[in-house]
Amino acid sequence: MPSGLVYVVGTADTKGAELRYLADIVSKAGAAARVVDVGTGSSHDDADVTSATVASHHPNGAEAVFGAADRGGAVTAMADAFARYVTGLGDIDAIVGIGGGGGTSIITAGMRALPIGVPKLMVSTLAAGDVSPFVGVSDITMMYSVADIAGLNRITRTVLANAGEAAAGMARRRTVDNDDARPAIGLTMFGVTTACVTDVVARLSDSFDGVVFHATGSGGRAMEKLTDSGMLAGIIDATTTEIADEIVGGVLSAGPDRLGAVIRSGVPYVGSVGAVDMVNFWAADTVPEKFRDRLLHRHNANVTLMRTTAKENRAIGRWIAEKLNQCRSEVRLLLPEKGVSALDAEGQPFFDPEADAVLFGALEAHLQHTPHRTVQRLPHHINDPEFSAALAETFRSIAGVRQP
Repeated sequence: MPSGLVYVVGTADTKGAELRYLADIVSKAGAAARVVDVGTGSSHDDADVTSATVASHHPNGAEAVFGAADRGGAVTAMADAFARYVTGLGDIDAIVGIGGGGGTSIITAGMRALPIGVPKLMVSTLAAGDVSPFVGVSDITMMYSVADIAGLNRITRTVLANAGEAAAGMARRRTVDNDDARPAIGLTMFGVTTACVTDVVARLSDSFDGVVFHATGSGGRAMEKLTDSGMLAGIIDATTTEIADEIVGGVLSAGPDRLGAVIRSGVPYVGSVGAVDMVNFWAADTVPEKFRDRLLHRHNANVTLMRTTAKENRAIGRWIAEKLNQCRSEVRLLLPEKGVSALDAEGQPFFDPEADAVLFGALEAHLQHTPHRTVQRLPHHINDPEFSAALAETFRSIAGVRQP
């Protein structure tokens, strides 16, 4: 008997033989296969789910796909329809897609709409380049097709066979031991705040399942997505450096919706200003000309950090405060007076108490203080154990869980 159901997705009008081959591999590997056609040309009735069926899930009906003025419009409309189609499925154990540019765009739109944990494998001609537009902050695995997916040959058979076996294996073994009764909470961390966040996770491990996100833009977006989905019961946002990149123009911004999920979800929030002393760029020669005379620190060959100024810190503090003012949940903001990162400590290159003081002052001035929303300065460095202890105990207090 097959174990697990794999949705095998592609454009049957251009890749019918490849889809049938891939589905056959999945079946031989012990899982059930359901072929879904997302082509924008003629509909193929030999698919288990026809493109007409998928297209009918568009808010404006199938005509929005098949009546589009050009291929770009049709692809965009089919991507919308496919995302709506897959989110209505209750029996999907894994999904594997094959495609070029258009197919990859359509199929990954649906994959991104699926919950974290549903196995997602995309075989694509674009997988050797920048795949961030297709992956987003989802757990999509991209596999490079090597050769174009334009017929079956010794290369495409090999790659598709590996993909089919992998998808079937993930579908069969999807059960993961997630019987942890502890609620999951999100925490943000950077290399320069690792000591702080690692200690917080350890201090709360008796009561909470800590999920740490690397604050590199995608990490913040992933945490926000999981918060919106209800998978996180609270946030300890110790490292808000992505906001500095958003305000100043660095390369690791999480976008203007950072903290938006906290506002929407109402989860308890304990925050700080970890690594707000820095803006991130890639290698030194990529730093914009307007910043070349600033205080720069070579983190490694590929990453260059720039110290934020008092003026920038004032803007960052106000931005954070105005976001948190919109929260209906319990909000606590803790400020480490002796430095906000490992580089912002006495004797380190970014140590600047005056700039930090401006940041703290802006937060205090613009945060609307209520019994449920407070800001507090602490006489510690962010990586001091006293500060991580304060973060942990503050979260316990607003989450309703006390030290056993």
